[in-house]
Amino acid sequence: MKTPRDVSANDLVKALRSLGYERVRQDGSHIRLTTQQHGEHHITIPNHASLRVGTFRSILKLVAAHHGITVEQLMLSLEL
Repeated sequence: MKTPRDVSANDLVKALRSLGYERVRQDGSHIRLTTQQHGEHHITIPNHASLRVGTFRSILKLVAAHHGITVEQLMLSLEL
């Protein structure tokens, strides 16, 4: 599956809510999200209008690994 382009930080935050992630704080241009599903997990997302593909893919890999699914399954479930 091809990685989508031009995904904003706000779009990703909204999509990750379906996995139980909640915004806990924002320090400057970075948003910190936390979930309690499948154990506690924290991720940090740069607050940019368009995330770089490599950054976006890295975040997806971390989330997918925590939930025990592949990146492709994660993208399908998030509808990105």
